[in-house]
Amino acid sequence: MKPPFLPGWSLSLASGLAGLVLAFAVPAAPAAELELQGSRLVVSGMLDGTMIKEFTEQLGSGTVHTVVFEDSFGGTAEAAGAFADAIRASGVQTEVRGQCMAACAYAFLAGRTHRFGYGLQVNGILLPVAQRPTPAELAIRWRGDEAHKTLAEFTPTSASAKAMETSAASAAARDNWQPDHGVLFTASPTLFGRVYNTYYCDGTQGRDFSKCERLADADPFKLGVLTP
Repeated sequence: MKPPFLPGWSLSLASGLAGLVLAFAVPAAPAAELELQGSRLVVSGMLDGTMIKEFTEQLGSGTVHTVVFEDSFGGTAEAAGAFADAIRASGVQTEVRGQCMAACAYAFLAGRTHRFGYGLQVNGILLPVAQRPTPAELAIRWRGDEAHKTLAEFTPTSASAKAMETSAASAAARDNWQPDHGVLFTASPTLFGRVYNTYYCDGTQGRDFSKCERLADADPFKLGVLTP
């Protein structure tokens, strides 16, 4: 059955147990949109850099306490870094409602606290990775200051890298930013509370995330992806 609260995600029941079917089709994603709702700034759409100036100004006003990412399906690595820098500098909280992928997920981690929103919707964030993390890497990857360093995997940062912009090495660095390749954390509502699951997606699954590999011992709270 497909719940009415979030088109694209589907929730199925099998043998009396709730199972999450992570298969959804994402429509052509619009550029980022901002909506101020009291002390909450809602960000939706692609983080492509078009709203960075306005976003930074909103956070600089001091009236925003929480940035809510709602159904944001990715964006560029550069925009992800800019949104994350603004969030980190302002000290606001972050929250996800619905889907938050790649660029959105990286910016989400920059919040003073970062949580899934309440409600009946299925929440999911896909954090980009350049390669499959080992259990040891997974345990520390998104904790503390280390969370701020992972973007270096996706953008050329040295002067030599910039000088070789047309080189294969530079192209490979840009190509590492793949919206469908990463670690996917989900929370689905049940009659008894939310069920949390974690998956590794190598990108070959396209938008059918039911094909991703489920990871054991990858609680998002223990890994620092979500804060209590």
